[in-house]
Amino acid sequence: MLSRVASNIYWMARYIERAENTARLINVNTHLLLDLPKQMTFGWQPLIAITGGEDLFYRTSQEANEYNITRFLLVDIENPSSVLSALSMARENMRTTRDIVPSGAWEQLNDLYLYVKSNVNNALNKRTRYDFLKHVIESSQLITGLIAGTMSRGDGYNFMRMGSYLERADMTTRILDVRSANLLPKLEQGEEASINLTPFDNIQWMSVLKSLSAYQMYRHHVRSRVRGPDVLHFLLQNQQFPRAFSFCLGTVEHCLNSLPKNDLPLRQLARLRRQVQGADMQKLAYTGLHEFMDELQLGLINVHSQIESVYFSSSQTSPSQTQTQTQGQVA
Repeated sequence: MLSRVASNIYWMARYIERAENTARLINVNTHLLLDLPKQMTFGWQPLIAITGGEDLFYRTSQEANEYNITRFLLVDIENPSSVLSALSMARENMRTTRDIVPSGAWEQLNDLYLYVKSNVNNALNKRTRYDFLKHVIESSQLITGLIAGTMSRGDGYNFMRMGSYLERADMTTRILDVRSANLLPKLEQGEEASINLTPFDNIQWMSVLKSLSAYQMYRHHVRSRVRGPDVLHFLLQNQQFPRAFSFCLGTVEHCLNSLPKNDLPLRQLARLRRQVQGADMQKLAYTGLHEFMDELQLGLINVHSQIESVYFSSSQTSPSQTQTQTQGQVA
């Protein structure tokens, strides 16, 4: 497979995953703010932090209110991580690989892009936003489902899966990093943490799980009430839930094992897996979580860099296809 084709398929999958994740994030935040009392409302600013777009947002917006932030994250074409921008770049990448990707997926992605582009007002209107976000989420899942159900399990499919799961792992660490900042108490050495959560803490931890569509499976696996350390353990170390960090790394490893010249990416990936599996979530819940999340995100960047160096380095990328490595970070 040509490196250019491999790169386009890989990035196409990352952008589709990014659009779906952003839509789900806004949807959950909308419902969370309805559940919390006004004095506990933390607003919309954390969503910009999660997507890493703070510098870009404040260059063009004076106030971090609901309208400005949802516009920035959903339909701002100047924001490379907005849903509209992500779908535009996914569409361009898929257009150049139409002989490999199933035609049904191309038609669905094209329809989704045109829907988002022509329904900007629905995205920004509170009354119609839910239906807009639901359409984006379901259509994104339909595209990935069509590809999974009809695409041959060759190299192209492996590159697509690696793109999806690296993007998903990145979003999991970003949500945990930003959302947990106000939920986890900072303790001095020797001080014991209280396991008692206020009702509103509980609602916020549930929102962390729902942001990743993980609430139902958390209850199924953990079988206890929602607690910070348990949420961290489930979302970082569980190897059965498809949005958990460890599961994502395991999927990338499986794909790499089917590709040639995989020594360096696999070595980097194994280092990252040991790092997350060896972490003590009980301790991290109360000290050092932010630094740990930074280390995991740096590890993901290193894995991506190895994949790019080994498989995409000779690809010719046009200016219109400048790829964004992670939300807010450029490789």
